[in-house]
Amino acid sequence: MITQPLTILDHHYQELSIDGKDVIRGLTEKPKSLPPKYFYDDPGSQLFEQICELPEYYPTRTEAWILQQYADEIAEITNCCELIELGSGSSTKTQALLTAYQKISGNCRYLPIDVSGGILKTSVLQLQEKYPDIAIHGLLGTYEQALVHLESNYLQSRMLFFLGSSLGNFNPEECDIFLNQVSQTLQPGDYFLLGIDLQKPTDILEAAYNDSQEVTAAFNLNMLSHLNWRFQGNFDISLFRHQAVYNQVDHQIEMYLHCQKSHWVNLEILDLKVHFLEGESILTEISRKFDLRTMEKQLQSKGLNTVKTWTDEKGWFGLILCQVE
Repeated sequence: MITQPLTILDHHYQELSIDGKDVIRGLTEKPKSLPPKYFYDDPGSQLFEQICELPEYYPTRTEAWILQQYADEIAEITNCCELIELGSGSSTKTQALLTAYQKISGNCRYLPIDVSGGILKTSVLQLQEKYPDIAIHGLLGTYEQALVHLESNYLQSRMLFFLGSSLGNFNPEECDIFLNQVSQTLQPGDYFLLGIDLQKPTDILEAAYNDSQEVTAAFNLNMLSHLNWRFQGNFDISLFRHQAVYNQVDHQIEMYLHCQKSHWVNLEILDLKVHFLEGESILTEISRKFDLRTMEKQLQSKGLNTVKTWTDEKGWFGLILCQVE
């Protein structure tokens, strides 16, 4: 087996993609916010893998169950194609799909795409060992970089997939822009497989993001450690507290870091000095919860027509397979 190299979409990736303008904008707004992409340095990615194993965190195991049950059916519908995953992480759930596609053909290609180089490289090497008949080529980059790159590098029919209900991290406007990009990246006959977390009772949702072992709290706080490392900051992690609440009007989990004491923070590389008041909060993530039929209509408006949907027995999570007109 030939070991394939990890590909960086842009050789100046660190300078161009992580320039910190979004940090400056978010921390000078009222209320303050930070983009979720700063969760995913290598320690953050490892913490998220731990979150996925928590008893309260149902999305990963529920989606994994759906994939295990229906991966063969998905492969049968789409046939052999280039498999492209946005935000692949460790690609753990994806293995159900890879196993299914390996059964039907030896010519499949899998392109996992993620912003965390460490976890991406590890998962690619492991998957190359486990699936020697599938060409596996990791791409390091953001969703935006990946979609632009893929648009100009067309090899064969494709299935682009976006699992874990990561779409829920986009507000409605960002979601609309993203789905437009997906539609533009694919050609007629190509497929898009989307995982979405469905609406459910508040107590179940809030427990999933405020786990008893406080792993999610560590994950949220690690964003500040990431900013310290990347931008030579001096965030004192002990001065912030994690909380996730469910907004029943907008159907979204909102994850916050609450400041416990008034103080200043300096990010030297960004030439940014920020004052935090006691009780002030940083919004670090939203996680929208969807209605399956409403999402199907939105996808259809982008030329992504539903072929089939699958859910778990409780109706907690949905998987939608679409095809481009």
